[in-house]
Amino acid sequence: MILPRIYDNLDSFLKPNKVLVIYGARQTGKTTLLKKFLSENERKYKYKLDSGDDVNTQIVLGSSDFKKITTYAEGYDLVAIDEAQRIANVGMGLKILVDQVPDLKVLVTGSSSFELAGQVGEPLTGRKITLTLFPLSQLELGKLYNDYDLNKRLDEYLIFGSYPEVLTAATVHDKKKVLEELAGSYLLKDILELEKVKSSKVLLDLLRLLAFQVGSEVSLSELGRQLGIDNKTVARYLDLFEKSFVIFNIRGFSRNRRKEITSKSKYYFLDNGIRNAVIANFNPLEIRDDIGKLWENFLVTERLKKQSYAQIYSNNYFWRTWDQKEIDWVEERDGKLFGYEFAWKSKSRKSSKAWKENYPDALFEIIDNQNYLQFVK
Repeated sequence: MILPRIYDNLDSFLKPNKVLVIYGARQTGKTTLLKKFLSENERKYKYKLDSGDDVNTQIVLGSSDFKKITTYAEGYDLVAIDEAQRIANVGMGLKILVDQVPDLKVLVTGSSSFELAGQVGEPLTGRKITLTLFPLSQLELGKLYNDYDLNKRLDEYLIFGSYPEVLTAATVHDKKKVLEELAGSYLLKDILELEKVKSSKVLLDLLRLLAFQVGSEVSLSELGRQLGIDNKTVARYLDLFEKSFVIFNIRGFSRNRRKEITSKSKYYFLDNGIRNAVIANFNPLEIRDDIGKLWENFLVTERLKKQSYAQIYSNNYFWRTWDQKEIDWVEERDGKLFGYEFAWKSKSRKSSKAWKENYPDALFEIIDNQNYLQFVK
């Protein structure tokens, strides 16, 4: 199966003397995307493809030696580096490339944003274009299936997520094995290697706690108490998870701090399959008691993908009052407020009365399993 990707046409993002950086979690298809693009453009570009795992590439691009680096790119229209985060001081090497080699185009991929972003951020200020590649989105899968078929496969996406290797796995057993491998080996690899975290047990225990609290406000002190670590360590680990594309957080929205809660965050997993792998639960929907959490996590993640790919610029929040009135998802964009309530089935819909009383000019919509596709694709 050839999976459609939103960035199939990378050529439109490549600019002379700019670095195109493709970020994303491990196994989301960055290398596949890169190689497909290069194979389709062999006649257009004289290119060089190297890997950040290659020692010689590490030596040259990590050297900050103008002559070595310019000689490395001599005669090429395009230099592509896969897994660029493996190269120490890569940002400075890339800066030298785009500053010293006229009309050169540079394309790099990186699986670990907290390392790669830190290395390329300052050296490449004004010299880079950044794309984020997520697991497959409903927007992308809509190129492969019509709305009827997407809806028919909804149970699969809620339980197994949408990593490319999971989607192409032939059986349920194979899907489970892929996710177990992702969660057990790839998910924490960068954190354990780069941040010198001594034990993966605490990290996995923290992820399990978050998995059971999807859609609920999270207390750092409570997490720390359950894990036997201090709040600062909890906050650090959460930050690492976010920067390595495992989870993300949203905060509470407020224009009336006396009535509305804003101090806590909600955390979501960037893929439902990873969330379920962390708690080792791949049971079918009809026998689960967490369908609300799965549905909310799925919608939030798919909405984030759509915002990123369709360039919808929005500040995202949840909304909750001290007397327990709440809205699952709030977008502040184009000078307007949009409130969304997520309900797996229409009969479980909640009233928006409190939201409309507080923000009478805001829009409100309930997203259920009948109308969700217009929200995510």
